[in-house]
Formats: sequence, C-alpha cells, structure tokens
Amino acid sequence: MMQPTILTVVQRTSFEDMNCSVAQCLEVVGEWWSLLIVRDAFLGVRRFDDFQARLGISRNILNQRLRKLVHGGVLDRVPYQDNPPRSEYRLTEKGRDLWHVLTAMRQWGDRWAAPDGPPLKMRHSGCGSVVKALPVCSHCGEPLSPRSVTVEPGPGAVEADYERTALEGFTR
Repeated sequence: MMQPTILTVVQRTSFEDMNCSVAQCLEVVGEWWSLLIVRDAFLGVRRFDDFQARLGISRNILNQRLRKLVHGGVLDRVPYQDNPPRSEYRLTEKGRDLWHVLTAMRQWGDRWAAPDGPPLKMRHSGCGSVVKALPVCSHCGEPLSPRSVTVEPGPGAVEADYERTALEGFTR
C-alpha cells in the first residue's frame, strides 16, 4: 500500500539584505531553471521557444525566469522581429561572467553525478585539447584550494558580519 505524499510549498527566502556576495549571486540566479537558461544561452540558445523546447520548462515559469534574468542584468532582451513582435535573449557582460560558475558546476557534475562519463567535453580552441578549468592565483599562477587561501575583510564588510559567527581564519 502506497503512503500518501504531502507536497509542501516552500516560500523562497530573499537574500537581498544579506551582506554576502554568494547570497547576492543567488538572489539573481539561484532559482531552479535560471542557471540552466544561462547555460543554454552560452550554448547559443536565444529565443523563447528554443529555451522552452530544450529545457521542457513550462512557458509561464520560463517567462518569469527570463524576466528576472533580464531585470538582474544577466540577459538583454533584444527585438529581432516587428510583426508579430519577437525578442531574443543575449548574455550581458554580467551574464558572461557566470561562465566560470557554470564551468565549476559542470565539472562537479561530471565527477560526482555522471556515472557514464561527462555529457559534454570542453575543448580548448587554441590547442584542441579537452580541458578542465582550474582555479589559479591571478598573481603567481599556482592552483587554488580552500587550504591555500585565507579570508580577510573587504571594503564591503560590516560589523554585523563579525557578530553573526566566528569564521576560521577571518580576522579584522
């Protein structure tokens, strides 16, 4: 006998007032579908019907996500036809800066969630080799890891950041 399931609707919390760059990124692209829309934009998808067909997302949810990505400055809505009026969506500079985020997520998924191997390979256009993007120090070029960096307050830090929790290695 099957147990009845209860579907719980969870109201998403806004991170708008949180003084955290990760939270602010999530405020713009942290909803389901948003990063998949951005991923497809990197793959050359620009039109509403093409996003809808590739993702299998409902039209109303896609419309909401596209509007939020445009409002957040990740995509530009650019008219391409007057009669009937039609627009396409293009990545902005802010949107293109999400490439590293998506690449890191893809590589994580390739390692931990793709038992049959990566669904896509990333090939360097310059030399033709299949590559893995690696985070490296912008100053010396050495690889970065959680153990090779320390954190310190930046110009946007506020006193409340220190009061909420003690962060290992975080000094004033």
